[in-house]
Amino acid sequence: MSSVAEKLQRKSQKATAVKQVRLKLVYIDFWSAVKLSFLIALSGAIIILAATLMIWVVLNTTGIFDEVGGLIAEILGDETFSLTTTLSLTNVLMYSLIVGALNVIVGTALGAIGALLYNLSVRMTGGLLVGFTNN
Repeated sequence: MSSVAEKLQRKSQKATAVKQVRLKLVYIDFWSAVKLSFLIALSGAIIILAATLMIWVVLNTTGIFDEVGGLIAEILGDETFSLTTTLSLTNVLMYSLIVGALNVIVGTALGAIGALLYNLSVRMTGGLLVGFTNN
């Protein structure tokens, strides 16, 4: 008598034939490309904000802003100059938010333009040939 596990083991030892499928990508849906590029650009903007926050915290904690600010004040000869007021957390995050918003706008536009250009070029090239296998 053989158990179910032994039957499954014998069944899995059989060599399966590799099937190949070749497909042509002849159309990219415009709105799907816009939505995907928007999400990718939005995640990039969030990463930019988080990285900016972490870098600012590290630089502020280690006292680099104070040392560089003192060096710049000494070079300029201005005792009232302070790098920590110029590069405060709110200023840095505001600049980073502006860069992130521009990243979202430009990234979404580039995704839409890329989909349009691909759909126009398919008429001349016939599309992109993609091959798939089952293993």
